Amino acid sequence: MNMHTLSLAELQEAMRRSLLEGANDGAHGSAAIAVLADGLDPQTRLNVYRNTAVGVLINALRLAFPAVQRLVGADFFEGTVRLFVRAAPPRSAWLDEYGAEFPAFLAQMPQLSSVPYVIDVAQLEWVVNGVLHAPDVAPLDPASLAGLDENALGLLRVSPHPATRLLRCDAPADAIWRAVLHQDDAALRAIEPEDGPVHLLVQRVAEGVDTLRLSAGEWRISKALFAGEALGAALACASEADGFALIGAYLARGCFARTPQAASCTRIDHGSST
Repeated sequence: MNMHTLSLAELQEAMRRSLLEGANDGAHGSAAIAVLADGLDPQTRLNVYRNTAVGVLINALRLAFPAVQRLVGADFFEGTVRLFVRAAPPRSAWLDEYGAEFPAFLAQMPQLSSVPYVIDVAQLEWVVNGVLHAPDVAPLDPASLAGLDENALGLLRVSPHPATRLLRCDAPADAIWRAVLHQDDAALRAIEPEDGPVHLLVQRVAEGVDTLRLSAGEWRISKALFAGEALGAALACASEADGFALIGAYLARGCFARTPQAASCTRIDHGSST
């Protein structure tokens, strides 16, 4: 076989499989025919590129899941990431997007069945990664809602800020995450992994990332709001919770984005009709 028997698409696929799936894959030999020796064996040259490519992905996931790496150990983490890279190679050149499927991949690892809280920490770290890299947009100004009457306010739909997200975890992942990152062994020993579930608001703030625990009622209201439900319908999801105080706190924290729909509500004419 020579390189002229491969189309460009076939050559690109062979290179992709060679770099991400390993030297034992048949694609390694297919890709090697297009590599000039030039003093270095083509297979050896491909191995250099493969080690670099996999190393970059391992480092990207180390940065995205630092607490998970500390919980499972560096060796286990790297070995798991290598398996993950083969099972779920990146689909984008933007490395900040790589790792969304990693928590689900961890959940399938039999070695972690006795420590399920690791999966919750992984889910939290991926949400943290998302809010850290979310775009900067203007938050909804509470003053823009001052002119709304009760009916218009009840019909208002808000959009969550890209740097604000919700997460439910079976274990107290927020406490575990912070204790691990702060290397606070005393705090870690005091945590009961069964003390869950926890409902979290995860938000990028000036100091980094903040997590806020929500009550069951606040969670139901928040889920409805973030799903695009009207304000009145969201508040009806949990009449026992102080929904207005929650929404006020969200507005003060900048949890909603300024949108044309929200802005236009201040211009509605609420004159009487006959």
